[in-house]
Amino acid sequence: MPPSPSRLSPPRVPPSPPPALWALQDCSCFYCSCERLFRPDLRDKPVVALSNNDGRVIAITPEAKELGFRRGDVYFKREKDFRAAGVAVFSSNYALYGDISRRVARAMESVVPEVYPYSIDEAFIPFDRAMAARAEEIGWALHDRVAKWVGAPTRVGIGPTRTLAKLANHWSKKISRVLALELGSPLLEELLAKTALSDVWGIGRRQAEKLRQRGLSDARDLRDLDPSVARALLTVVGERTVMELRGHQCVVGDLSPVPRQSMVSSRSLGTRVHDEETLAQALCARVTSAAQRLRAEGLLALGLSVFIETGNYAENPFHAGATVTLPSPTNSTLALFKAARAALATAFKPGHAYRKVGIALHELASEEESLQSNPLFAIGAENDPPAVSAPLMGALDRINRKHGAGAIRVSSGGPREPYWATRATRLSPVSTTAWDLLPVARARG
Repeated sequence: MPPSPSRLSPPRVPPSPPPALWALQDCSCFYCSCERLFRPDLRDKPVVALSNNDGRVIAITPEAKELGFRRGDVYFKREKDFRAAGVAVFSSNYALYGDISRRVARAMESVVPEVYPYSIDEAFIPFDRAMAARAEEIGWALHDRVAKWVGAPTRVGIGPTRTLAKLANHWSKKISRVLALELGSPLLEELLAKTALSDVWGIGRRQAEKLRQRGLSDARDLRDLDPSVARALLTVVGERTVMELRGHQCVVGDLSPVPRQSMVSSRSLGTRVHDEETLAQALCARVTSAAQRLRAEGLLALGLSVFIETGNYAENPFHAGATVTLPSPTNSTLALFKAARAALATAFKPGHAYRKVGIALHELASEEESLQSNPLFAIGAENDPPAVSAPLMGALDRINRKHGAGAIRVSSGGPREPYWATRATRLSPVSTTAWDLLPVARARG
């Protein structure tokens, strides 16, 4: 799946001690499936969803793949091909997708006690011993409840660890919509031998290449690798992955292989921008989004980078960036934008037509960790002190949740509907959250 929007709710710590089994629920072709919910005429028809600014294909149905289209296709290059092949093309409708994701979670919570969202289309579900004895039955109950209550197609993979649950979910696309894997079973051995290294949770393209250079070719080879060698090659993430493939639960405390270290918020602009002030307005929107995500996850940032680009299709491609260290860890929108504005002044070079702006927050830590490591932090740092910024930012978030995003915002963000805003020329209605966009049924006389 493409890079996901921010988590739908603050993360929750998984149960302790570890459960007997983990299930991973994943919605099939989620963005496209959401579009089909209100377009039954598109059932079994080719559908794709585009990235921000209608740039590239980020979600695609099997029917579109069969016609030769692929995730990552540049839309303007293949627009005529889509039209000729009868492919339904949609701009990303994150408001709709987020609401459907919440409905999926609520449907599953009617079947199991706990659901831990991992991304907009995935969730981990712990099974205690009693549930583990009926693992496949409960997996099908989850599948059927989502299908009945929401209408979104889903798959459920079940395994002794979250890494193996991910593996089961990966193969559920080809074997069964609900797939449970047991340690030592012939099926698990077969699937490990068929699984590419890059398809293992926590192993990216570069890590897979390192492993291939050592003679490993599949997930079974990785499982059988000496954990100390995995640690030397891939740090603690590799060691944990090896142990998880062996059935030992090592991913504890959160729902990622390692705690989040950084956060990126970027967006393509709807038109080319030449001046620094307009770029600053677009940057303010990215800072606002990232700061909200930091606060939702209980994190603070100590470092911030700004990057600006003309895009690969400009006559004279150009990109630049700048990094600053914050005086103290913060998740204040105001403090982060002040730092980002200074970084933009360093990165900006006149004479270019910019098409993308973004920020990366790094050196992230929890609010509790930051206070423990810097006890003077609460007594007046250069950034807004927590005693001032926390209540202010909390009030801002509550008002925006109640009255809609942008109800209160930083004035430096420019007009509410700027000319440079991201294009979404093929946006579907937000049929589940906006009264004026509800589908209308008319009876024929």
